[in-house]
Amino acid sequence: MPSSRVIASAIALLAFIAVFFSASTEATALTYNVAAHEKACFYSWADVPGKKVAFYFAVQTGGSFDIDYSVEGPSGKVILNGERERQGDYVFTANDVGEYSFCFSNDMSTFAEKLVDFEITVENEARPSYQSIGSQIQPPESVGFMEESLFRLSGSLSNIARTQKYFRTRENRNFSTVVSTEKRIFWFAATEGIAIIAMAGLQVFVVRNFFNVKKGGV
Repeated sequence: MPSSRVIASAIALLAFIAVFFSASTEATALTYNVAAHEKACFYSWADVPGKKVAFYFAVQTGGSFDIDYSVEGPSGKVILNGERERQGDYVFTANDVGEYSFCFSNDMSTFAEKLVDFEITVENEARPSYQSIGSQIQPPESVGFMEESLFRLSGSLSNIARTQKYFRTRENRNFSTVVSTEKRIFWFAATEGIAIIAMAGLQVFVVRNFFNVKKGGV
């Protein structure tokens, strides 16, 4: 028959894994095109105080790849704000229950639109509750090691996701720069060609007019 310590270890391990993977997480990942002089706001609800709110954004295309942003709580208190930021990655605690607003403002642009990629995540980090069997109160060492490994794995996955977002943003910005440079080269070449044709036509007109005047004078 297995000992009570082994049974306690198995129950605690299963309880931790179940709680770890069933932790409530609400995430919203969107891409929005903010027009010139537009202010766009998005909202997320925190039903209990103490939840962790992660807010990430990055300007993919448009202008100088910058935008104004602000985050306000249910009472209208400003939690985060910034001007002419290219990207941001923040985590704060929702101390109040209610609706939190995440706004982007493109007032600084006269005509340039800004394509913003952002993500809002509201999560409640749950901790497993261990049930004591006999004199077993503390979590077994195997469960503690597994817990540490799982949270380390979760942190590594988060770092990988942020790195992917960073490279995606760099790729979009570089592509936008290449397209903008291509357009400038095209219009410069077109203008240069039109100027050359105009100068050639003007020279032909001047030379013909010069000979016509000389012939009439004779």
